[in-house]
Amino acid sequence: MSNILQLRGGGVGLVLDCSGPGLPAVLHWGADLGELSADALLELRRGAGVVQDGNGLDDNRPIAIVPEYSAGWFGLPGLNGHRDGQDFSASFELTGVTQTGDGVRGGSGVRVEGVDGVAGLGLGLVVEVTGAGLVKMKAELTNTGSTTYTLDGLYLALPVPTEATELLDLTGRHIGERHPQRHAFTQGAHVRDNRRGRTGADATLLLLAGTEGFGFRSGEIWGVHTAWSGNHRSYAERGMSGYGVIGGGELLLPGEVRIAPGGTYATPWIYGSYGIGLDQVSRRFHEYLRSRPNHPRTERPVVLNTWEAVYFDLDLDKLKALADAAAEVGAERFVLDDGWFRGRRDDHAGLGDWYVDEGTWPKGLHPLVDHVKSRGLQFGLWVEPEMVNPDSDLARAHPDWILATGNRMPPTARHQQGLNLGIPEAYEYILERLDSLLTEYDIAYLKWDHNRDFVDGGNQHTGQAGVHAQTNAVYQLIDELKRRHPGLEIESCSSGGARVDLGILERTDRVWGSDSNDALERQTIQRYTQLLLPPELIGCHVGPPRAHTTGRTQTLSFRAITALFGHFGIEWDIASATPEERAELKGWVALHKELRPLLHTGQVVRADRGPDDVLVHGVVAQDGSRAVFGVVQVRQSVTSAVGRIRLPGLDPQQTYRIKMVTTPGPAARSAAWSADGGSVELTGAALASVGVLVPAQWPENAILLDVTAIG
Repeated sequence: MSNILQLRGGGVGLVLDCSGPGLPAVLHWGADLGELSADALLELRRGAGVVQDGNGLDDNRPIAIVPEYSAGWFGLPGLNGHRDGQDFSASFELTGVTQTGDGVRGGSGVRVEGVDGVAGLGLGLVVEVTGAGLVKMKAELTNTGSTTYTLDGLYLALPVPTEATELLDLTGRHIGERHPQRHAFTQGAHVRDNRRGRTGADATLLLLAGTEGFGFRSGEIWGVHTAWSGNHRSYAERGMSGYGVIGGGELLLPGEVRIAPGGTYATPWIYGSYGIGLDQVSRRFHEYLRSRPNHPRTERPVVLNTWEAVYFDLDLDKLKALADAAAEVGAERFVLDDGWFRGRRDDHAGLGDWYVDEGTWPKGLHPLVDHVKSRGLQFGLWVEPEMVNPDSDLARAHPDWILATGNRMPPTARHQQGLNLGIPEAYEYILERLDSLLTEYDIAYLKWDHNRDFVDGGNQHTGQAGVHAQTNAVYQLIDELKRRHPGLEIESCSSGGARVDLGILERTDRVWGSDSNDALERQTIQRYTQLLLPPELIGCHVGPPRAHTTGRTQTLSFRAITALFGHFGIEWDIASATPEERAELKGWVALHKELRPLLHTGQVVRADRGPDDVLVHGVVAQDGSRAVFGVVQVRQSVTSAVGRIRLPGLDPQQTYRIKMVTTPGPAARSAAWSADGGSVELTGAALASVGVLVPAQWPENAILLDVTAIG
């Protein structure tokens, strides 16, 4: 086997130099170069060699996937750690390379072993290119020495060329997640550290480096994602040599991981995606996620969630009426949100006491569950297993189970603390409670919430930081519940969209995009959440006419069109809605059911436009036979008309019939072709390059276009 390896998949190529003596370096990550001969690979290595700096090291080497200080990398080192102050700098020698062939869902992979006999460390490195063209990497660090090794961080990095001059990442807050921000990719490090104990509302799902002005449909882009639900780091760095990398890993708190002799620490998976335009970068993630054995295979049920309908007012008759209204409009799953358990009248008390409240529910949840099931609906339940209110029986009995340093309690947030699932007894208690509920009741779905950041997230018993153990315990808990209850679906909710990552998505079935159901806010939130996740994994609900989080009043058509492009649901007291509103909502539910086979399997596309007063996005069938597009008037345009709207992603050779699915709002001025239910026929090439005129709309309105191939 050659010591220079090609990993290929999905039109992406990665050339890995495993010639030693040190850890492998990436010679190329980008477009597939085709099958290269051994001689051609040697020439590629020669051509990609490093420049010898007159004032630098005499033997410059390419930067390894785990960048080493000992090899002359003066940026952020891949490995940080020590053995009581010694062995602070590792230098690994390559000892083994095993190619894994085509087993990675149509891709290829390699496992590399390295040792540092002086530092007493072994490193196993897995690098794969999936059939969708994603790079997957992880490392395992083993302590082969005779004393404990303190690990402060292990990060993996991929090279990016000098052509990548801009960075794009995401930030946000509660009810305002996933807002993009751009930066110049200059010398030095751009570091996004997260110490919230969960992925974070302000976390960057992807850190992207690209050519100047890259957009959804253009520009060469390289991006990374850290698949971890606890503290983590994503970073981009360019040294004075011009060499650039992007990478990430778990962010460890001081002393959090101490590897005993013979012990091993494994990093989370780090994903890399290359593409032309953000749409192709995100499409690789979508294709990969859809290829997983555990990806939801059934049609995503239309959900009615009770939270914004009733909040804590859990009256049985009122909930039955809500279930009746849900069935009337065509919902398929009824989710009882917060407030059902012992002592829970508001958010000040009860978390941790996961027993059905006897005062509110003298016969348990059975009357409600039976009624919901009788109406043809699945039943779902809200839980927050990782949290505890100080005002709870659990906290009073086990104050030492609270995540804390041991000599003080962290400040409360939302009147709650973290429950330390790293303590075996606490873990077993929560497992027993959830297992009992799932056994007693026919629960198809858990809305699994996590409503606070961790401060001083430690183990009171040991005095050590506890976020690493907590995150692994949550993963183990979900895995065990799913093992015991096959078919159970779980939503990752965390103050809305504060836990969205591929670590939690390996074991859950959707995420809650945001606690904001304001359709205008949701346009941005969903647009950028879909950089990582396909629509069927993002919960998108029709909220009430007046948004509870912003006070805006919006039409039902705008709220519904916004929710269509995800896992559709309702979060509104529709039992109190007018008959006309329920009839209109029923039509939207029926339309979503008609479109969801397309929406939940097709390719997400987004148009690049100059002014951001109009957003254009859609889903195109994999074979190009059909598409549906939303044209969203975000704000008042400077001009009286927005001009022609380009529709990207269609087969340029096909001719398509374009019809307006929805009737424009009262302020819209119709385009001639769409008047009286008309249509227009254009090729995919014409739609991508010329576009089609659409009615001018008032702000916070949207039009839905149906695009069908006719030859």
